[in-house]
Amino acid sequence: MITSFFGIPLVFGLFGCEQPTNTQIICNKNPELCADLHKDSWCRFERGDLIRNRFKLKSIQDPSGKEIYQQLVYLESYNKCVELAAGVQHILHPERTNDRARAFGLSSQSLAQLQESTKGSSDPHLAYYHWSRFNDSDAEAIVFAAEQENKITDTDLKAQLASYFVKVSPQKSKQLYAQVFQGSTAEEFDPDWLLALATLYRLENKAEIEYWLSKTNIELTQANFSKEQMLALIKGDKALQRRLDQDATKLADQLKGGKYQQSKLKILLDKELPKPL
Repeated sequence: MITSFFGIPLVFGLFGCEQPTNTQIICNKNPELCADLHKDSWCRFERGDLIRNRFKLKSIQDPSGKEIYQQLVYLESYNKCVELAAGVQHILHPERTNDRARAFGLSSQSLAQLQESTKGSSDPHLAYYHWSRFNDSDAEAIVFAAEQENKITDTDLKAQLASYFVKVSPQKSKQLYAQVFQGSTAEEFDPDWLLALATLYRLENKAEIEYWLSKTNIELTQANFSKEQMLALIKGDKALQRRLDQDATKLADQLKGGKYQQSKLKILLDKELPKPL
């Protein structure tokens, strides 16, 4: 596959390479992957993700739809960040501002080119990108048809669809989240999935389950939270809170250990969802 990052031709699959993680090493050995990017420390994470993904794609002869989708997402994130950075005037080194502005222009062109080249793709990941970014009705139809035909196996894409269905079709959302939990490893598990599921139970006025799932997310992420607001979910019932906190700790341990199959969450979803014919 031949593509271009702002006129810089790249041929994926020419080399079998080890995967260095240091972006400076990658840029030194593969300057064409970084030539269109800015040089200073702004947008460090977005720039690093984009470089590493470009390097990964360089060693893949025929990238999958998911891999190209990831490139779109990384390029999009970099473009948004460097756009903001380009608006910050550097008094002592104005050339840095100019470099960011240049990088914004080049990344905008690269993003537009990649978006155009993937428009109309029948791959579910790329169709999802065009539906979610541009409200492309043809792409939407491709995504929903793929889901109906059980052709979507990637857990991340299923989770995106599950999030979409939270308010549109709560039962469908639960069904997809159940598949996501079932199919993800401990390393792949995203604690935010629990918050989306908690939202579903809030819409059903099931405060105990909402509390339990929200507290499990807190256990997994160590996020700051208001004890008063959490207690208010269950109307100040401290005895119930102690039990739910214990259940949340247990569920968090199970999810961290890849033991969703043995969890109360699986039992809950299995009980609520219709059995397949």
